This record gives sequence, C-alpha cells and structure tokens, in this order.
Amino acid sequence: MPSIDSKDIRKIIVACDAGMGSSVMLAGQLRKQLKDSGVTVEHTPVNDIPADADVVLCHAGLAARARAAAPDKVLVPFQIFLGDPAVTKLVAAIKSGGTVDA
Repeated sequence: MPSIDSKDIRKIIVACDAGMGSSVMLAGQLRKQLKDSGVTVEHTPVNDIPADADVVLCHAGLAARARAAAPDKVLVPFQIFLGDPAVTKLVAAIKSGGTVDA
C-alpha cells in the first residue's frame, strides 16, 4: 500500500460522489486547519482525482472507486464528514511530522 512522508504532502483531494455539500464543508475545514502548512486542499468528484494529488480523502463508501481512479495515491477513508479520527490523524501528521499510510 502507498505511504507518504507528511513533509512531501502538497495536495490533498477530498473526493465525493453525491455533491450534497458535506465533502465541500470538509475541504473548507481542512483548508482552515492547514492554511499555514503549504498544503493545498481541493474538492473533486471521485472519478476525476487529479494526477498531482498526494493524498485522497473520501467517505469509506467511495473507497473502492477512489482506489480504482487513483491506485498509486495514499487513500484515507473516513466514516463521518466532520470530526472523523482518520482526518484528525492526517492533519496531526501534517502539522507535526510522520508518515501517512493508505
């Protein structure tokens, strides 16, 4: 499985499917939390993950589709859009250093 050193993360993609707004809110929250880190956060459909993404965040229900769309990217699936421990762990790794695993 892919992994990445947190210092090498430059772009996080929040991938979605339904477009209900929850993933847009998550992307906005991440932008605020990471504003001084040099990491860009973008929101895209799960089938259109850009090649320059370093980490892909998506709801666990979309994880298989995200892996198919971007098999070489670190994928962080989550269960809840705001306050999920997987997202909190990613932010902490970026801020304090460490490795992020798929």
